[in-house]
Amino acid sequence: MTTASRPFVPREVGTARPRPEGPEKVRGTAHYTVETADTDALYLFPVQAGVARGRVTAIDPGPAEALDGVVAVLTHENAPRLAQDDGVLQSAAIGQHGQYLAAVLATSSETAREAASLVSVSVVEEPHAAVLDEDSPDVYTPDALVVGATDDTRGDPGTALSVAEVVLRQTYRTPMEHHQPLEPHATVALWKNEGDGDRLVVHDATQAVSWTRQALAQAFGLEESAVDVISQHVGGGFGSKGGTHPNTMLTVLAARAVPGRSVRYALTRQQMFDLVGYRPATVQHVALGADRDGRLTAITHDAVDQGSRIGEFVEPAAAFSRGMYAAEARRTTHRVVPLDIGVPTFMRAPGEAPGSFAGECAMDELAIELGIDPVELRVRNEPDVDPETGLPFSSRNLVACLRRGAERFGWADRDPAPRTRLVDGWWHGTGVAAASFPVPRFPGSQATIRAAVSGSYVVEIAASDIGQGARAALTAIAADALDVPAERIDLRIGDTALGPAGPAGGSAGTTSWGAAVVEAAERFRDKYGDDPDVGDEADATTPDNPWASDYAMHAYGAHFVEVAVHADTGEIRVPRMLGVFAAGRIVNPLTARSQFIGGMTWGLSAALHEESVLDDRFGHVVNRDLAGYHVATNADVGTLDVEWLDEDDPYVNPMGTKGIGEIGIVGVAAAVANAAYHATGVRVRSLPITLDAFL
Repeated sequence: MTTASRPFVPREVGTARPRPEGPEKVRGTAHYTVETADTDALYLFPVQAGVARGRVTAIDPGPAEALDGVVAVLTHENAPRLAQDDGVLQSAAIGQHGQYLAAVLATSSETAREAASLVSVSVVEEPHAAVLDEDSPDVYTPDALVVGATDDTRGDPGTALSVAEVVLRQTYRTPMEHHQPLEPHATVALWKNEGDGDRLVVHDATQAVSWTRQALAQAFGLEESAVDVISQHVGGGFGSKGGTHPNTMLTVLAARAVPGRSVRYALTRQQMFDLVGYRPATVQHVALGADRDGRLTAITHDAVDQGSRIGEFVEPAAAFSRGMYAAEARRTTHRVVPLDIGVPTFMRAPGEAPGSFAGECAMDELAIELGIDPVELRVRNEPDVDPETGLPFSSRNLVACLRRGAERFGWADRDPAPRTRLVDGWWHGTGVAAASFPVPRFPGSQATIRAAVSGSYVVEIAASDIGQGARAALTAIAADALDVPAERIDLRIGDTALGPAGPAGGSAGTTSWGAAVVEAAERFRDKYGDDPDVGDEADATTPDNPWASDYAMHAYGAHFVEVAVHADTGEIRVPRMLGVFAAGRIVNPLTARSQFIGGMTWGLSAALHEESVLDDRFGHVVNRDLAGYHVATNADVGTLDVEWLDEDDPYVNPMGTKGIGEIGIVGVAAAVANAAYHATGVRVRSLPITLDAFL
């Protein structure tokens, strides 16, 4: 159902369609933030702290200022003031390694970098803590999680575990991980004086132009209407570009000191490990109680997260276990250890990605303890209603995903005993894990539709395309909502001048923006019919979902993985992966396949490679480039296949879509770990899974 009076009839939606911006990207004519044209731009390069905690006692910019081409050197002593202290040149205090202590502005990037090396800074170092210790005396229980929910207890899990016929208790660990989008974070900022006050124009590599606008307006004491944020093309974000980080604040602050001239700053790859967030490390304690038939009677999932003293972000890892399986008694909790490091942030499937590693490995271990097939154990614990809310599901096809995946993967031919298949010196094994991700809808996105010449329509919404294919998806949705071919849609996105809009994140972009577009199309057609005059216009914001309090809404999936471990060296390979998903109506099969494959590949990367190694002496990541921070490449990916089930869910939104950007990564690491156990008989409960575990 929808607030719209007309049913949404998919014609363009469901058709494989290339990205409209694809030719520009291939030809190199698609302009990213750092390519914003301005012949008079100044370049920024920062001076950063080399200690995790302390205080600046003296700073000498003189040698840098004397360098030809240097226009200004900003420090906490002369930088413009912010409405709040965001740790960007506002005081002498140092709260993390890599914090900005000064910023050099010069006429070339090379000059700015050289001058930054000439700024002399004296600091007094203070005691610090930078490594997660769940027994830290500073550990605390947060008031809320990043997803807006709170921890939950149902029934009496302690008693249920004490009387359960079979109990599994294990601890699982996931490491600190850093996003590595191909395009580094970048900002170009310009302050203008237009007579009636200051105006700020910012080009930023952001997943959320409206959120960035709000943050900048608040920090600099401006009305939002005085701030323009533009982000036409973003070279990947994965959550790191969802918030407004110190690099953006620093660039705008520096531009404030040179009004009328733009300032540009693109982070180096090494700086990407400092100030733009990461996935925090977790320690997760999972306990499962069950009867001998494998039916769960109790689930507890208690997570301890790496945190920051500078700001709070809680990775909601335990939240994964709230709604996956039926059990009368359950408990999920989160605690945080604040450290002298930067603030974590959203990273693809925050909570679900690390939480599914613990939850789905535990299910595999329970299946082995009980002697029950791991697929069958999951099927036996399929809930009738959402275990967290008690609501019926708008649609839940997890069992169908498991059954279809098992059929395609040849699961029935699997010998359940571990370490039984040796082929050419490699132990082979197979594993499975389930996946789930909620279907949120962000409020407040505004879509405008305007009739143009020759029967075409201009559709405006400040959405962000970070590579997920938003332009193709929204073009198809607008075309079907207006009942015209996609070729007659002129879609414009990525600019706060188009009105407010929610972020590209939480697998909610298409849902939130698309619902606004459909609503605007309804209003347009109600007002002008199907033969409007040029210039006729209507707008609408994302409507509330009338079914939100009546149904639990999630996407689901199942991962099947084959792992090979070398008998002599412990080297691990993944020759075969299959993902089967139930994620509502698929808008664009072409880009959807890419989304699923991308998520699965990242899950493989997390399973085998990704780990940010902190040096406790200085509080910084030591493997701070793509030579030391390993990510999956083509050589790591064998046969990778994706399938999705046709799913008609009329309750999630007018289009019947569910987000697909994140569910692809959920459960992959667990499936790899489960397959590695099946291959070798060695159970690995921490990521990444490296060869030393098998020697």
